[in-house]
Amino acid sequence: MIIRPAHPTDTPALWAIIGPVIRAGETYALPRDMGEQAALAYWLGPDRETFVAEDQSEILGTYYLRANQQGGGAHVANCGYITAATAQGKGVARAMCAHSLATARARGFRAMQFNLVIATNERAVRLWQDMGFTPLCRLPQAFNHPSLGLVDALVMHQTL
Repeated sequence: MIIRPAHPTDTPALWAIIGPVIRAGETYALPRDMGEQAALAYWLGPDRETFVAEDQSEILGTYYLRANQQGGGAHVANCGYITAATAQGKGVARAMCAHSLATARARGFRAMQFNLVIATNERAVRLWQDMGFTPLCRLPQAFNHPSLGLVDALVMHQTL
């Protein structure tokens, strides 16, 4: 598997990966009816670097890296990750996280923070902790899950 910067020609594969996750509404605080153009504009926004994980020319996942805040908070990175449904459980998210941590360090970031990790997304919480992230706080009922109702979210952090 290689992880490389996303290219404009990747947009059909990116939409095939991020579209179902946005529609499900279980892990990202984005409108479930967000259209393809708006979703791709968000994922590929000018304020971030977007990468894809690829194996034998098949895109298995994607992530973006950006500054978590502007100005005095710009030294803290933020990322979002999505793995294709067909590639879950195969180490793609772990590889993307490792790549993002190395890339963030290379870009001069001093820390990485995830602002809203949905507590019911147990696989992600476990993986981020395995990758060295510490839950800083629990935000009570911060996310409206489509089937579970109001659920908690975590803020997670790692010093780089």
